[in-house]
Amino acid sequence: MQYQAPERDAQFLIFDVFRAQDVWQEIPALADFGPDIIQAVVNEGGRIAAEAIAPTNEVGDAEGCAWNDGEVTTPAVFKPAFQQLAEGGWLGLAGNPEFGGQGMPKMLACLVEEMLWAANPSLYLYGTLTVGASLCIDAHGTEAQKSRYLPKMYGGEWTGAMALTEAHAGTDLGIMRSKAEPQADGSYHITGTKIFITGGEHDLTENIVHLVLAKLPDAPGGTRGISLFIVPKFLVNEDGSLGERNRWASGSIEHKMGIRGSATSVINYDGAIGYLLGEENQGLAAMFTMMNYERLSVGLQGLGAGEAAYQLAAGYARDRLQGRSPEGAQNPDGPADSLLVHPDVRRMLMTQRAFNEAGRAFGLFVGMQLDRAKYGNDAEAQTLSEILTPIAKAFLSDRGFTGSVLAQQVFGGHGYIQEWGVEQVVRDTRIAQIYEGTNGVQALDLIARKVLRDGGVSLRRFIDEMAQSDVAAEFQAELNDALDRLVRVTASVVERAEAEPALAGAVSVDYLDLCGLTIYAWLWALMARHAPDDEFGAAKLATARYYFARVLPASHGLERGIAASSSAVMDLAADQF
Repeated sequence: MQYQAPERDAQFLIFDVFRAQDVWQEIPALADFGPDIIQAVVNEGGRIAAEAIAPTNEVGDAEGCAWNDGEVTTPAVFKPAFQQLAEGGWLGLAGNPEFGGQGMPKMLACLVEEMLWAANPSLYLYGTLTVGASLCIDAHGTEAQKSRYLPKMYGGEWTGAMALTEAHAGTDLGIMRSKAEPQADGSYHITGTKIFITGGEHDLTENIVHLVLAKLPDAPGGTRGISLFIVPKFLVNEDGSLGERNRWASGSIEHKMGIRGSATSVINYDGAIGYLLGEENQGLAAMFTMMNYERLSVGLQGLGAGEAAYQLAAGYARDRLQGRSPEGAQNPDGPADSLLVHPDVRRMLMTQRAFNEAGRAFGLFVGMQLDRAKYGNDAEAQTLSEILTPIAKAFLSDRGFTGSVLAQQVFGGHGYIQEWGVEQVVRDTRIAQIYEGTNGVQALDLIARKVLRDGGVSLRRFIDEMAQSDVAAEFQAELNDALDRLVRVTASVVERAEAEPALAGAVSVDYLDLCGLTIYAWLWALMARHAPDDEFGAAKLATARYYFARVLPASHGLERGIAASSSAVMDLAADQF
């Protein structure tokens, strides 16, 4: 089945639900992005995803990447597809226009990212790392660094990569061993080994720009002593041409469960020449500019996977004849009815659809907050985007994987067979819950850094905004109940946290899920309010009713679990595991 970009849903969300064209008119930098431009971007983005990128997905998975004496080869079909992304300016969509980017709203970029993730996550990984690295250089680089790197990266002639992880350190970046030795010319020699470097070495572009975390000789201990460096594969001459090969190489590539067309390298830096990006010993803060972008993007990967899986499963369920409806034969002239007559099959499909459509609205809403923060200097929008980023990364990717598994289940035994495609979606999606900070880390970030740090004040402000929204009357009472539950649970966690040091970690995943379910309830009530009086609108209302009837009730169980003492998690002695 051919992937179809959700263009109708995108138009509904942008124009009707969020009325983004009105929001952008109030921001001078975005005022030129009217309905015609938005429509063109949505249509062309969908076409590129469906016609140029999606056809490379299955063959790229089958071929995978190859490593030979430090040289990494990607699937043969990837290079021409990546060139189409580059030539179309899709990697510079939201980039700084001063250096060749198109300056489009992040909200719009989120929508395009979902499409590209759905079409081929392995291929788009090379793109999203480039976008993230460009964002980091634009935010923290000197004018010379921006001029040197950004035009080539926005244009897709060079790609980017992020080098954080070391084998002994993992998430604990403070104990990294990579070193940066200052040189007389202002550069640094970078030495160390990094693992899990997505797109660290490949053959898609002529240069790869690594952003590498390392420590200066006199750096303070822990994370306070980390600096960030630009370490390109080929050094760049003053005239912008490529110079000699830098002193780093791929030591191997990983053999992975999924995303097999994405080259994941061990990179050895052997006195490689690097250039400080941002301030000394402020590298982790600078890198988080990129990581926060990537976390939202990985959430969109989960959303894209969920949509691709749903399309496969819904198409199969329509066509597959098996059994009879409990209400009597619906296809009396055929040997059986379609799978769609079976309530449990409908349950699986409706669950996927409910999460996908609310997830798309959520991704666009987060993108809108980032636009308001960046272009409108809106401090409250910045704070809200920081609260929502870990939810977006974890909740979207968790629901994307759940949806992929449900889609596989709709296929039954055929879902376990490669030729149907859905088993690849399951394999490819699993990593989204792990990289860019595991979802457990995201949950802990939400509750410890974003909620407990200010006593839940910022989150409460957002809850109040949701409560005051103009939503469908049909769902107002249930939404109010869900919002009250989130207020009640948040207050309880804040009150208990000081006396129970383990509480935050013990309840963090359940708390993030409660936030996600509640926000989705708000979004469904909002979408229902704006649903048009046509077939599309009727489907929206039916899915909203399913969400409130069959999905949101899980929040009751989450409340009860969060209310339990952390001792339930911590009492078993370590030597009993």
